[in-house]
Order: sequence, then structure tokens, then C-alpha cells
Amino acid sequence: MRVLPKLRPPTVVLMLLCAMYFLLFVNRTNIAIAGPLMQRELHLSNTELGLAFSAFAYPYALFQLFGGMLGDRFGPRLTLGVATFAVALATIWTGAAGGLLSLFMARFALGIGEGAAFPTATRAMSVWTPAADWGFAQGITHTFSRIGNWAAALIVAVLIALVSWRASFYLLAPVNLVWMFAWIWYFRDRPADHAGMTSGDLAKLPVRKQGGGRGVPWLRLARCILPVTCVDFCYGWTLWLFQSWIPSFFVQNYGLNLNTSALYSAGVLFAGVIGDTLGGLASDYILKRSGDLRLARRGVIMAGFIGGCIFMLPIVFVHDLTVAAVCLSLAFFFAELIVGPIWAVPMDIAPRYAGTASGMMNFGFGLAGIISPLFFGLLIDLTGTWTAPLAISVALLLLGAILAVRLRPDVPFAELPVSASGTETAAPQTA
Repeated sequence: MRVLPKLRPPTVVLMLLCAMYFLLFVNRTNIAIAGPLMQRELHLSNTELGLAFSAFAYPYALFQLFGGMLGDRFGPRLTLGVATFAVALATIWTGAAGGLLSLFMARFALGIGEGAAFPTATRAMSVWTPAADWGFAQGITHTFSRIGNWAAALIVAVLIALVSWRASFYLLAPVNLVWMFAWIWYFRDRPADHAGMTSGDLAKLPVRKQGGGRGVPWLRLARCILPVTCVDFCYGWTLWLFQSWIPSFFVQNYGLNLNTSALYSAGVLFAGVIGDTLGGLASDYILKRSGDLRLARRGVIMAGFIGGCIFMLPIVFVHDLTVAAVCLSLAFFFAELIVGPIWAVPMDIAPRYAGTASGMMNFGFGLAGIISPLFFGLLIDLTGTWTAPLAISVALLLLGAILAVRLRPDVPFAELPVSASGTETAAPQTA
């Protein structure tokens, strides 16, 4: 009888992170699927619904910075455990919302929980994954986030049909607690502390000093990461469109019912699953073949922006359901090529501060989340058409491709000596 090989701890950790990304995006996207029903029951305009969508992003953007710091300081084990507990509570609160204010606050609470999760997960990857596989690790975890997007469209639609939109939130919340207990039980902040690790496993992992919340050179690190933050804002603007408004786009623009809209939305979002996986694989493949970090990261990122821009254009000018579904899928596929390499860039630049650096980068995504959903809803209410907001997304995709030229993942963050008090000191002068 053939026995399946035992999974090594680094593989199990990556699988747990993939499961977390899946769950967090189900909890993030479920409101978009239930949105049309919530909008009718709670008597919300498109602007008000957009405000509820964007509520998530206010704390999410802030906790990209502080959440990354918490992950560096307290470790991914505790930080991710607390974050997923907060997500479970916020999901229950969303189901109990009775109006705009309570819905806004529930989504705000969800943003707090999810905001710390992704930079902290990057911190865990930077220690538990070989450096040559960072692009793949970021790509595959974000692939599961897009599977979460896709699955949410189907899961939530089925739950709504069987019970109600409120119960769909109540039933999803406990799953996060199951993941929380599994993570705290299995994960260790230092791979060497895990009982299942061997010397061979440890030899494959990066060896570096452990960074922490104390002594982080905030201003210099922020200046170094700023170009990545700007590029991530351009990517995030369009992703928030897909996560927040695509089901409503099919309902309002083409008169589809909720179930049919969910199927079309699922098809569009599934294209992102493929894009995430291929983007990370392509970036690592190019790096291994060429040894050129700029080509491996920047090249794939630019290709994603340009492809997304090209396939968003027909949606602006052609009002046809088939064209919209196909082009949205292709645009999302190309946009998601960006994810693996762009999340690998902070790890390339500042591996010691991977949590803080990736949080600084994803602050751009969070900022886009504050503006984009509300801006979309407001423009739709003012103009009565989707043309203007879609055209702005095309422009930002083009801008992202241009800004990506400035990315330098091949230039590592240069650290200055840190004094005993935790402040940077000038490098010693040499004769």
C-alpha cells in the first residue's frame, strides 16, 4: 500500500495562509453579493451603499501601517489569531445591521481585523518560505483570495436562497474561529521552534536578523517603499471595483436577477484566480532564468497593467452583456498578474521589516478602497451611467504601468546602525 508523503511544516504553514486568504476574501466580498438585497431592505442609494463598501477601507488602510508593525513586533502567531477573531465578530455584526450607520460600523470593524492580516502574513512568508519562492508564495495565497471572491459569489447566493442574506453572514462567521484555533495550535513565529522542522528544512529558509516594531526606520523605509505604494494604489482602484460593484453592475446595467448576476460575477472573478497563480509563477520563473529582479517583478507588473487597460476599454464603449463578461474577465486576469510580484517587492527590498514594508505598500491599496467604492457609487447616481467610473479605471491602469517603471526591487533597503535606545545613528566615517 502506497503511503502519501508527509507534508513538511513550511508547506502546511503556506496551506494555512492560503486558507486564511480564502476566508478573509469571502468575508470581504459577501457584502457585494448581498448588496442589492441589502440596498432594498435598508433603503440605501448607490452613494450610501458605496459609503458602506468604503467603510472597510478606512481602518484597513491605517492598519496596513500599524498592522505590519504589530506583526513584526508581536509575531504572526498572535497577530493573525487576534485579527481573525475580529473578522468573525464583524461578520456577525454585518448580518445584524439595521441601517446605514450600523452597516458602516460593521464594515469598519471588519477592516480593522483584515487590515493587520496581509502584511503580517507576508511577515510569516518571509521567514517560512525560501527567498526564491516568494513570488510563488504571494501568488498562490492571493490566488486563494480570488477563489474566495469567486466562491463568495456562489456560496452567498446559495445561502441567501436557502435562508436569508442576514443568515448568510451568521453562518460564515464561525469558520474563521476554526482557522484561528488551527493557526495558534500549529504555527510558530520562528521555524526552528516548530517540533516538526528538520535541519534540512531550516537550511532552505532565509537566515536573517529578526526585525521588530522597535527601531523600525519609518521615514527612510517609507520613502523607499513609496513608489510601490503609488503603483499599488493604481492596482487597488480597479480591484475595489471588481470586489464591490461587479454584481451590481450586472444587475443595474443589464437587468439581471441576483442568481444570474452571481453566476456572471463568479465567472469574472474566477479569471483572477488564474491570473494570481500565473503572475507569481511567471515572476519566479523569470528570476530563476535571468537573475534579474527588475525584469521578474517590474516586467510582470507592467504587463498586467497594460493588459488590464486594453481589455477595460471595450466595456467603456460597448453596451453588450457578452462583451462585458468576456472583457471584464480578461481585464481581471491581467490585473491579477500584478499581485504576486508586487507583494514580493517589499520582501525583496526590506526582508527584515517585511511586515512593515508590505503594510506601507498596501496602504496604497487601502487608500484606493476609501475613495474608489464611494466615488463609483456617487458618479453612478450623478450621471446615471457606468461609463465615467469605468473610464477612470482605465486611466489609472495606464498610470500604474507608467509608475511601475520606477520600481527597484533589486536595490535593497540600506540599514543604518541602531543605538541602544532604538534610534538610528550615522554611519561611522572612514578616512
